[in-house]
Amino acid sequence: MSKQVGKVSGTPSPNRARIGREVVAKLEANPAVKRAKVETAQIFTYPDFLSDADCDILVGMIDESARPSTLLAAHEDPEFRTSSSTDLDRWAADVWRIDDHIANVLGLPPANAETLQGQRYAPGQQFRAHCDYFHEGAEYWEKMLEFGGQRTWTAMIYLNDVEEGGATWFPRAGVRFRPKKGLMLMWNNMMEDGTPNYDTLHEGMRVLEGTKYIVTKWFRENAWIRGHVPTYYAGGEQRT
Repeated sequence: MSKQVGKVSGTPSPNRARIGREVVAKLEANPAVKRAKVETAQIFTYPDFLSDADCDILVGMIDESARPSTLLAAHEDPEFRTSSSTDLDRWAADVWRIDDHIANVLGLPPANAETLQGQRYAPGQQFRAHCDYFHEGAEYWEKMLEFGGQRTWTAMIYLNDVEEGGATWFPRAGVRFRPKKGLMLMWNNMMEDGTPNYDTLHEGMRVLEGTKYIVTKWFRENAWIRGHVPTYYAGGEQRT
């Protein structure tokens, strides 16, 4: 994940602006999805998006392969991100199915999505305030352009209830979400003109009691997967 603690400028992008409009229209037409009552960012919730069984499957996968979480850019604060992470096997049957379900809800191409990442937060662990979009002036930006470019939308799913702490806080937007098993958060990392939206700054607050499990899916503006994309199955219908 990219590290973002200061406001940056970006170039307006008609393509990202179009993606934002289309996804917002798709989500607002879905009766299961609710839009957060904030003015400065486009944030949506989908309660009970995943079943308890699917949440438990993903928790098991995270526990099997968790490693210390990393940052795309170095940070001087050793406590900035202290969770554990794992990149889940994209083509595993259960992951593949859940990936496809997320993409269908947002109306985005599965090939534009990064690998589903699982994260685990033990008591005392956190991810301090950051944004998911990339700095277009950073050293890594040219490399990001080779793999789909800028991140547009983020989808994050809580896999369990947390006894205390672990909320996702958007301090600039003024909204906070408590972990709830199966709940998916979705937000547009861009503004309406396709520039990065600093008001999507968010924090994985410190877990005080229990363990927090989530999975996160980031979508790029263009294809992240290169070459052939295997057939997906959505709602019983075959598609590519």
